Amino acid sequence: MPAAKSKPLAPSKSTHVSKQKTKTTLPVADQVKRLFKTLCAQIDGGHNSNAIATCDKILRLSPADPDALQTKLFLLLTTDQPTAALGFIETLRGEGAKELRYTFERAYALYCLQQRDDARAAVSPDTEGVDARGVRHLEAQLNYREGAYQATLDVYNELLDSAPTAEEHADILTNIQAASIHLDFINTTFLHSLDALPPSVQSQLEDAPPPTVAAAGPQAHVVAASPAPATRTPAKQKNVRLPPGVVLGVTPPPDPERWLKKSERSNFGLKRRKGGGGGSATQGSSVDAPVAVVEGKGGNTKGKGKKRK
Repeated sequence: MPAAKSKPLAPSKSTHVSKQKTKTTLPVADQVKRLFKTLCAQIDGGHNSNAIATCDKILRLSPADPDALQTKLFLLLTTDQPTAALGFIETLRGEGAKELRYTFERAYALYCLQQRDDARAAVSPDTEGVDARGVRHLEAQLNYREGAYQATLDVYNELLDSAPTAEEHADILTNIQAASIHLDFINTTFLHSLDALPPSVQSQLEDAPPPTVAAAGPQAHVVAASPAPATRTPAKQKNVRLPPGVVLGVTPPPDPERWLKKSERSNFGLKRRKGGGGGSATQGSSVDAPVAVVEGKGGNTKGKGKKRK
């Protein structure tokens, strides 16, 4: 027999070897550009905490970026973090920055921390390299807090003539109105009220010693005045609707035991022991008059009793 032909062997499948993908890193300039785009979107959306974190990312890539430094400092002051802003400014000054750099921001942070003397000493209108307009605004605020309302008006009127934007113009007008109200009270309203007092009261006020104000210590306690007791207004009486034919105070009240079974009522069996008939009134009736019923042999018989022969 002829030998069987052997089938040709199929070519073996080649195994696919995947190449390891190399992650391409963007240049630092492109990364910073993307982060600034994210930063603008976060500030526009009001996500200030995320914006501060984005500023930190930018500063890790470019530590000396002036826009990122200024933006982070602005966000710290905007979010009421003056202590963190002061620490951030000190780190920048320790890195060899100019002495006058961020001087106004430092003074404003001291003002937010109620350190007004330090804030006033930190800046002066004659300092070069400092935002002179911002310093004038800060000076007006310090004068207002110290009660120098006339000096506050003078500064704000000077700033009002050169307000660059409508928003700042509106803020200045609001501050001028507040300072004018205090100044008018001191110069006009208060003096007129004193002149309207009787002469005897005026002499007592002039001869009275000035009040002594106790120094507020760390352990001073503020006692709040107790509020005056509120007068209670009597509640309005509700109009109760009565059934027809019922006169309030004239019609006798219904029997309180009308919802109980007759055998469970307190007057059950009293009339029977007295010789009267058993009560067979309708349940819920409030009539006290006895009803005559023919007695039967059994106490539980229904209907009429048997007739006697």
